[in-house]
Amino acid sequence: MLNKMVVLTRNEILKEIKKGKIKITPFNEKNVGPASIDLTLDNKFRFFKKREKIRLSEKTDYRKYSDFIKTEKLELKSGEFALGITKEKISLAEDMCGWLSGRSRFARLGLLVHITASFVQPGINNQQVLEMRNVSPNDLVVKAGTRVCQLVIERTEGKAKYKGRFSKQGL
Repeated sequence: MLNKMVVLTRNEILKEIKKGKIKITPFNEKNVGPASIDLTLDNKFRFFKKREKIRLSEKTDYRKYSDFIKTEKLELKSGEFALGITKEKISLAEDMCGWLSGRSRFARLGLLVHITASFVQPGINNQQVLEMRNVSPNDLVVKAGTRVCQLVIERTEGKAKYKGRFSKQGL
């Protein structure tokens, strides 16, 4: 019999947390919604230094083109792009994966929180880097600790463990 990938609802998420198949550190049960977990913004960011031509390849390192800063609030001018990171460290069992997306309350104001690369691999054990862009005509300010994105978790068919380049990612 084939298993289907299914989205976990609140009760299933909480059951899997109790079993240790999902670990979120720090964890706040109030952040678990009907079928997702809200994640908060940490105080670490990367801003791109200047406008330049970047030749993309498997070896291109985003850190070479960006500055690391720690601040309690992210200020994004209209059109600006920055990398942020979740305060929470996420660990998923090898038969679970996830999807990160922004929260609609901020999207309606022009904040894109996870533009691309939103897939969270099975067996992951790290914080999640967020690709953030302001597409509104206004400047936006987001404080560290704000629940800026949500993680939807699915069960997979089979098991796998991510061991790639960003398995121990940070900013």
